[in-house]
Amino acid sequence: MKARDILNEIKWRYSPELEGVEIWYLHRGAPGDTKIIGGNEVLKIGRDAIETGSATIPYHRIRRIIFNGNIVFDREHERDRASEKDGA
Repeated sequence: MKARDILNEIKWRYSPELEGVEIWYLHRGAPGDTKIIGGNEVLKIGRDAIETGSATIPYHRIRRIIFNGNIVFDREHERDRASEKDGA
């Protein structure tokens, strides 16, 4: 499942304000090149990116999504599964 699909599922099924969500994304210059925002900072789940009050974050930069303490999306694991399918 893609990051956008997961965020929409959380929003529409469990938490309209995305409470309990942490979004880890690539942010060059931040410690470890990673920045973490709370789901409550998301103003819009758009077609190509999420929008916050201070940034537009493309989905390809999202590395991990945690919901209520559980990892529900991890880009590294997505890459691992894709490699297994390709036979790499």
